[in-house]
Amino acid sequence: MAPIAGSVAKQAELLRLHGNVAFKKERIGAAIDAYTEAITLCPDVAVYWTNRALCYYKRKDWNRVEEDCRSAIKLDGSSVKALDLGRVTKSAGCIVEDIWQALAKGKYKEWELQSSKRAWRLQKLKETCENALLEHHFLEAPQSEDEINEVSKDIIDQIETLKEVFSKAAEDDTPKEVPDYLCCKITLDIFRDPVITPCGVTYERKALLDHLQKVGKFDPITREPLSNLQLIPNLAIKEAVRAFLKKHGWAYRMS
Repeated sequence: MAPIAGSVAKQAELLRLHGNVAFKKERIGAAIDAYTEAITLCPDVAVYWTNRALCYYKRKDWNRVEEDCRSAIKLDGSSVKALDLGRVTKSAGCIVEDIWQALAKGKYKEWELQSSKRAWRLQKLKETCENALLEHHFLEAPQSEDEINEVSKDIIDQIETLKEVFSKAAEDDTPKEVPDYLCCKITLDIFRDPVITPCGVTYERKALLDHLQKVGKFDPITREPLSNLQLIPNLAIKEAVRAFLKKHGWAYRMS
């Protein structure tokens, strides 16, 4: 009898765990075999592909790293692990851009859906608060004209305060300019793969490599001599970009 889908998935997951153990023991060949079997059983699980890509990374088999990263990103548009591994391939600039576009598309759709839900919930809550406020003042109906005027002023002030509170709550989902320090000075887009030069200027890796190859071996801003061997990943900016995108999903569309 053929195994049911549930047992196939469990078997694939056991193979992944065996692969993880082998990888930690530096038995890369055994890890590759385990992940490959897991992929054969469940080819639609992105983590199996990224785990095998990591093994190929250890072996410096860049072509296979790229192949597995591309397979992973097709299955999971939010696979940051695939993006990070893609940076090390020989065609790093190309694959990083390809993976980034797929990642950005998936992340933007995810943000759009969640943002719509949050906006609807905020609007319903705002309406509920406004109605409760009006009911409260209606139940405490004033007697004199002066009291009516005073209550009316209170209601207007409180409703305005409510609007400010809910406007503040919606700020993270409101598109605006991405901070300059998170954008490349060549592409003017948010960083995907930031690198810093000896002069302290940060650029998008692919854009800077294109400049060095096609324009000249010098820093585009400082004009100081520069080679690709001097470029260092700017991990602080990379982390800042991740934090910004996590909070402001609309920025995936801007990039």
